[in-house]
Amino acid sequence: MSVKQNRKILFLVVTLPLLVIQYSCRSVTALNGKKVSASDIDHFIKKQVDTFHLPSVSIAFIDDGKIAYYKEFGYSNIKNKSKADRNSMYEACSMSKPVFAYFIMKMKEKGIINIDTPLYQYLSYPEIEYDNRNKLITARMILSHTSGLPNWHEYEPADPNLHVPEGAQYLKFNPGTAYNYSGEGYQYLVNVIAHLLHTDVKSLSDTVYKEVCKPLQMKHACFGWNQYVAQHKVTGYRQNENDGNNMPGTLKKFEEFSAAGGLHTNAIDYANFVIALMDEKGLSKNTFEEMFEPQIKVPDSDEADYWGLGLAIKKTNYGIRYMHSGNNGDFTSYFVMYKDLKRGFVFFTNCNRAGDLFDVLLPLFENGN
Repeated sequence: MSVKQNRKILFLVVTLPLLVIQYSCRSVTALNGKKVSASDIDHFIKKQVDTFHLPSVSIAFIDDGKIAYYKEFGYSNIKNKSKADRNSMYEACSMSKPVFAYFIMKMKEKGIINIDTPLYQYLSYPEIEYDNRNKLITARMILSHTSGLPNWHEYEPADPNLHVPEGAQYLKFNPGTAYNYSGEGYQYLVNVIAHLLHTDVKSLSDTVYKEVCKPLQMKHACFGWNQYVAQHKVTGYRQNENDGNNMPGTLKKFEEFSAAGGLHTNAIDYANFVIALMDEKGLSKNTFEEMFEPQIKVPDSDEADYWGLGLAIKKTNYGIRYMHSGNNGDFTSYFVMYKDLKRGFVFFTNCNRAGDLFDVLLPLFENGN
């Protein structure tokens, strides 16, 4: 090998990491047009990590449809003082739902499922067969949280006036007539689509990776548990409100497919999913229009005026905002997307205080300060 060739290789080895750094840490344009430098974002996030005692944060900003800023802060494990990094994996919590909604819409395009066909025609839900209204529930209702199912019935005792057997699954209202956020609804849909695909719930993770995660450049995103997640999953913590101490939570492997909250990912991979939504990648224009179309008005919510198929929708001074948040107790997360402006952000944290970070991050994203 010649000296010239050696110099060329050395140049590439030295400069490629610099190119990655520049790509992932550029300035970001706030919604009002103000430029926010990467150093200012660094300073802002570090301050919030200290203020809210966040173990770690994985965060990405999207500007002009591209990832303009991406970084991790803090510790993947406080006791070991191990730093969070590009490979760190977080629980997406309920932000798993938009990814699963995308997958269902892809299965709709393939003719696997009709989202307006009552689900009992595909697969019964034995726990609510005693209530004939179960025959009204469709995938559209599940994705828009209008199925009438509670979020998790074991934590939400039924109204005594409903005369529901103690501890039984139940419907809060006639399906399709009102809004009620439901993780259990998503799990019903998991069972239905696994049945239609002639697979089991555990193996469904591989199908979603093939159909959604891999083509959308969610390189390591995984519904469930694998060797990579086992090696790189950060420790979750529950913070004591009185003293700010972070206590480790219980390791959750999600060995079976959980559309309600079982996705493992990080900010850069999830930001690629958000960009795919912005760019209408992988689905037809008509299907995206259906996902973004308001399905039901959401009462008494600061985050949403309406719910689409897998997404919260709100009218703001800067246009339509699509978003979702997630809370698994020891992991919490948020994403915001302005589709028309091609701007947004995604972040994950391994404790229960993402809401506090979101409250101060949103003004920075909107106003640049």
